[in-house]
Amino acid sequence: MSVSTAAVVQTVCPPLPVLGRDVTVPLVTGGEVTYAALDYAASAPALQRVWDDVAAYAPYYGSVHRGAGYLSQLSTDLFENARRTVEEFLDCRPDGQLIFTRSTTDSLNLLAAALPADCQVFVFETEHHASLLPWKDAQVTYLNAPRTPRQAVETLERALAARDPQGPALVCVTGASNVTGELWPVRELAAAAHAHGARIVLDAAQLAPHHPVSVQDLDVDWIAFSGHKLYAPFGSGVLAGRADWLQAADPYLAGGGASRKVTRREDGGVDVEWHDSAARHEAGSPNVIGAYSIASACKALTEAGFETLVAREQHLIAEVRAGLAAIPQVKVLSLFGDDAPRVGVISFVVDGWNSSHFAAALSAEYGIGVRDGLFCAHPLVRTLLGSDPQTQGECGAPEAAPGEKSLNAIRVSFGAGTPDEHVERFVTAVRELVTDGAKWNYRTQDGRCVPAV
Repeated sequence: MSVSTAAVVQTVCPPLPVLGRDVTVPLVTGGEVTYAALDYAASAPALQRVWDDVAAYAPYYGSVHRGAGYLSQLSTDLFENARRTVEEFLDCRPDGQLIFTRSTTDSLNLLAAALPADCQVFVFETEHHASLLPWKDAQVTYLNAPRTPRQAVETLERALAARDPQGPALVCVTGASNVTGELWPVRELAAAAHAHGARIVLDAAQLAPHHPVSVQDLDVDWIAFSGHKLYAPFGSGVLAGRADWLQAADPYLAGGGASRKVTRREDGGVDVEWHDSAARHEAGSPNVIGAYSIASACKALTEAGFETLVAREQHLIAEVRAGLAAIPQVKVLSLFGDDAPRVGVISFVVDGWNSSHFAAALSAEYGIGVRDGLFCAHPLVRTLLGSDPQTQGECGAPEAAPGEKSLNAIRVSFGAGTPDEHVERFVTAVRELVTDGAKWNYRTQDGRCVPAV
């Protein structure tokens, strides 16, 4: 991006206001600094708009669906309007269902519990554990990591062509990797799935906060994401898509709200008639504030203009990648190569450094919060690193000598609320640590690298 273009992006779209933007943290070397939150891929800070909306509603909080009082009716309307807002944000099909859950993990476990008998599931080993692990009761085929988007489609096509064409099948795929940030060819994978009589669910946990998502345009059957990635960290998530498998399955949780009618039998048991609507899988008192916060975030991102937000984020990505590329000891991890489109998630290793040690130094000496480890995507990170899953490193000494393989990685991630200064400070800090080393001593405590007191 040219200097003039970058200036236009910054002028037209400053970072969206988020909570914590003025928080200061102490440095082990003395003094304080404004905290640079660069771990958006784990949990993004709440948008100020979301916090304000929730605070305005909080005095009017009431029970949902089962109260005759004014506040209960108001809360019910707010909850159901939130559902419609998120459906619009995702461009859902009019005949589908949107269920509020606790997270992406919860959403995909719900779908896994609703699979028809003898369903075959196809999932790439590159998935986050939330979409890699829920299918234990199905016939699962784990697909090897592709090295190009085209190879991903071809790998899936071969696997689907070899399956029993008579039974139900589901493909699970990420929209954007939580390790490399790379965008996956979702539309092409959906076309391949449907051509072979399979359905597809999209894990959009890392895609929806960074990029517009249309269920109908991508032609996916379900989509799942978490509020805490979408600047609404109040413990809520979404599963949206086709209704038939969900309506045919037993409720994910049995309890009040999911049942339409319960009667005693003469033999002492009970008969239950379950709802066919989204309420079937929303038993108990729902997280109204969580649902409302997701809807508020959807509105805020839409009103800010995704095109402008994406342009600004691409500017930040270019700044970080260019800065890291100028440091020979740094290796950025990638499946699809440097030219692959991506969101603001970048993982890397530093030659001769333990990743936990490096991340601890970024925090303690520069006030920068990143993540280190395997990012709940162990097979993918180990594939990218070529590391042995049986080995572990300690933070007190380099995990690998220069030129040797690393055991885990460092991840920096950012989004709509990230100021330019934070990514500039990050690049400077990486360069200084590589060139000059850490200014402090560190030790391992409870499996984490921490400054030695």
